[in-house]
Amino acid sequence: MDSWVRFNTQSQGKERVLAAQYACMLLGYTLHKSSVATDLQRTISELEAHMSLTRKVLRLGNSVEALQAAKTTIHLSDSVLRLCLTIGHLNRAMYFACDNVVWAGKIGIISKLDQQKWSHRSFYYLFALILNVTRDVYELCLLLDCEDCYRSTKSPLSTSPSSAILADQLSSSSSSSSIPVTPTPAVMWVWLRKRIHQIGTVLYNNPPLLLDLLKNGCDIFIPLDKLGIYQTGPGFVGTCGLLSSVLSIVTMLHPWLKLKP
Repeated sequence: MDSWVRFNTQSQGKERVLAAQYACMLLGYTLHKSSVATDLQRTISELEAHMSLTRKVLRLGNSVEALQAAKTTIHLSDSVLRLCLTIGHLNRAMYFACDNVVWAGKIGIISKLDQQKWSHRSFYYLFALILNVTRDVYELCLLLDCEDCYRSTKSPLSTSPSSAILADQLSSSSSSSSIPVTPTPAVMWVWLRKRIHQIGTVLYNNPPLLLDLLKNGCDIFIPLDKLGIYQTGPGFVGTCGLLSSVLSIVTMLHPWLKLKP
């Protein structure tokens, strides 16, 4: 099994090169909006269909890789990472297995396959992406907590102006009256700007987390559109798919940019 996983992992680069499928989708959408000749649109549509089928061929065996990854992540010490990653890999395994069945139906190995019914396999993909985003948010929260602890230990006596104003308001309101007083919108706006800046700084200093969050954010619109939950159209889906594939290629060229575990 380990040999098959290593072989299958090497084919991932070929699959990502077929990001041209999403480029064809985006190009076809642009040509349709531009009212270009229907023959060219038909050619682009057929090319996209062929690339989609080729991707399904290259995905044969990906379910085995996902199961192998689940066997690894189930032993993680962090319970949140263990839950998100393991269940996410299991959902990916189910999605790829269903995708293999759809491929077999399209080439005639399985006759009379209900393509509409099997199109709901995208629910597995969507749930896996939701868990991936949850993992990214969890990692971000851990880094923000570490940043707060570092700042508090570095300068325990110093506080930001917004925090000082907020503390003064709360202390004055508690000393003068027992009625709770909420902070003013201006103070809350300063605090929010500071928090957004802190999040941006943490993501900037952690490129693997930033790239993974961007990739999952792009990927999640694909099953949402396919399932009809949030339809955005082929132009937006093509852009998201192309951007996600480019980010995946970047992580392959530079392995240190891949989020671990």
